[in-house]
Amino acid sequence: SDWEGEMEARGGNAEGGCPEDVYGYDLGCRFVNFRPLGFGANGLVLSALDSRSCRKVAVKKIAISDARSLKHAFREVKIIRRLEHDNIVKVYEVLGPKGSSLRGDFFKFNVVYIVQEYMETDLARLLEQGKLAEEHAKLFMYQLLRGLKYIHSANVLHRDLKPANIFISTEDLVLKIGDFGLARIVDQHYSHKGYLSEGLVTKWYRSPRLLLSPNDYTKAIDMWAAGCILAEMLTGRMLFAGGHELEQMQLILETIPVVHEEDKEELLKVMPSFISSTWEVRKPLRLREFASVCFPAIDFLEKILTFNPMDRLTAEMGLQHPYMSPYSCPEDEPVSQQPFRIEDEIDDILLMEANQSQMGQ
Repeated sequence: SDWEGEMEARGGNAEGGCPEDVYGYDLGCRFVNFRPLGFGANGLVLSALDSRSCRKVAVKKIAISDARSLKHAFREVKIIRRLEHDNIVKVYEVLGPKGSSLRGDFFKFNVVYIVQEYMETDLARLLEQGKLAEEHAKLFMYQLLRGLKYIHSANVLHRDLKPANIFISTEDLVLKIGDFGLARIVDQHYSHKGYLSEGLVTKWYRSPRLLLSPNDYTKAIDMWAAGCILAEMLTGRMLFAGGHELEQMQLILETIPVVHEEDKEELLKVMPSFISSTWEVRKPLRLREFASVCFPAIDFLEKILTFNPMDRLTAEMGLQHPYMSPYSCPEDEPVSQQPFRIEDEIDDILLMEANQSQMGQ
């Protein structure tokens, strides 16, 4: 393979010799048999064998080179350490260079390693083979919503839901949400502003309101992405695959209805050449894209793929929709017992500023 060839060219052993020769991994001798898996939002991911536990794991390397990467790494580690749910990729531990324990020394390291559960494949790879059987799509959507209910109850937004970040065990059809590299802590009692970088966030799963105003986000942005993912599972094709933001918005507006007059007014300001004052959606969702999809699925999608986030189903409401009834089990859809608060985000900012001040002295 290309991986083995690269290892041989560099004098390494693809079966587990010196991964740092190729990718700069420095975890001592505990982990062996490294193999490339892909890239997360904040870093490279390899599979490995943990010789201590004798289990296969995925190891994500996050390099810390400046204040921005430090902030992202600290936030990701803080969030994943607290999230524990059947439909979220399990994190075993977070290590520093040479496999050292982080403890309270996070800020002195220039790299951290997240050691987490290894998953056989991801949804993007499954979808490369075409659309899924409807029962599989429904089962995966139920598990996705079950995980989102827990994540949102913890006052966390994932912000980068897409098939490549949704991991699947094909043996038992278990779905787990992974890669919290762009996740943020939110608190419903406060307004949250923050720019979502064009280079980082996949536009194809970005909600229309976020395309118009990339500095204002709520839990509804994760639900829009979930709706796009369900549509992709049912049809075998990406629902909104625009080449740029304008085309992305055009595809959305050609597919979903815009109900509120204030939404139309907002669109007129941003897209006057595409939207007229008399503009109306000609083809509702159920008539345009989903001729082969059953009505309950279409009704479900129409309640998630809404232009206005205030009209969109929450994860908890989605689990109660009739389309999810074969799997719905409210007593087995847990919420977080330790939700984050706005103080967590403020404390992080103060801690990082204090650390940077000390380093500058």
